[in-house]
Amino acid sequence: MKETDIIIIGAGPTGLFAVFEAGLLKLKCHLIDALPQVGGQLAELYPKKPIFDIPGYPSVGAGELVDNLMEQIKQFQPEFTLSETAEKIDKLDENTFVVTTNKGTQIKGKAVAIAGGLGTFEPRKPEIENISEYEEKGVEYFIKNPEQFKNKNIVIAGGGDSALDWSIFLANVAKSVTLVHRRNEFRGALDSVEKVQKLKNEGKINLITPAEVIGITGNGKVEAVILEQEGKKQTLSTDFFIPLFGLVPKLGSIATWGLEIEKNAIKVNNALDYQTNIPGIYAIGDVNTYPGKLKLILCGFHEATLMCQSIYNRLNPNRKYVLKYTTVAGVDGFDGSRKEAEKAVVKSIS
Repeated sequence: MKETDIIIIGAGPTGLFAVFEAGLLKLKCHLIDALPQVGGQLAELYPKKPIFDIPGYPSVGAGELVDNLMEQIKQFQPEFTLSETAEKIDKLDENTFVVTTNKGTQIKGKAVAIAGGLGTFEPRKPEIENISEYEEKGVEYFIKNPEQFKNKNIVIAGGGDSALDWSIFLANVAKSVTLVHRRNEFRGALDSVEKVQKLKNEGKINLITPAEVIGITGNGKVEAVILEQEGKKQTLSTDFFIPLFGLVPKLGSIATWGLEIEKNAIKVNNALDYQTNIPGIYAIGDVNTYPGKLKLILCGFHEATLMCQSIYNRLNPNRKYVLKYTTVAGVDGFDGSRKEAEKAVVKSIS
């Protein structure tokens, strides 16, 4: 059984930043996420989409923000369990918890931070009668390894950022890329729409709108999809069909952990430290709720910071923590005393 200080359920931006704040306090973290990569919704739904409300960044790509967060926490050496869902939490004593995943992995920690965004995610599947027969046999809801599509014919369905971004990316990987959308208009970023149009004009993307994929054929694996466009049907040969219609958020097993739930979110004490009704279990980011809650990344960062301070004080009740600033103490200087910090300030301004 692996052991850590803080078990973080959810490896989205809030969970990743919590690792940094915990690291400043010399607390180790282990993150669990149902998705195959870190970044949560940023990585899965719109990796190339710009974000405009991160302090200090007039604009930053979602994927770039995830990369920066990973670079920021690398020094604290967090551990990750990906492609597994946290199914159960057992509280052994006041400061001992064991989280068990759907694959039987067990992580032991002194506190639990639920940073699961909107919960676990399931792909929104198209209404194609036999689609389940071809799942992982040519039907892919997630793009985990783009190289598997090298020199292959692929059909992507969808009209959002994920469908646009992956069509653009795979145009330089696959043998052919066909993007199918039921409308002529797309919901994604204008820049992405313009890039897709440019690639279409260059013959690198086959764009079919308005149309829908209504069927799949093949002998044991996907060999073709059936399209319907303006009442007419056609069969298009392909090696892969990738429907990217977004993800359906669900609290899943979180709802069975004895936590106080309100409108599909976890109630927390925002006046203090974002702790739930179970001492030692916290909820930060979009998964929590309290009066005045705003579902913003920067709010999740704030919540993660206060939570880590609370966990430190909870685990060190006889040790007074003095708040210092990284501009004074650096990242490695967070074990010193107030006197050392004051000396550093005097030195910096003398």
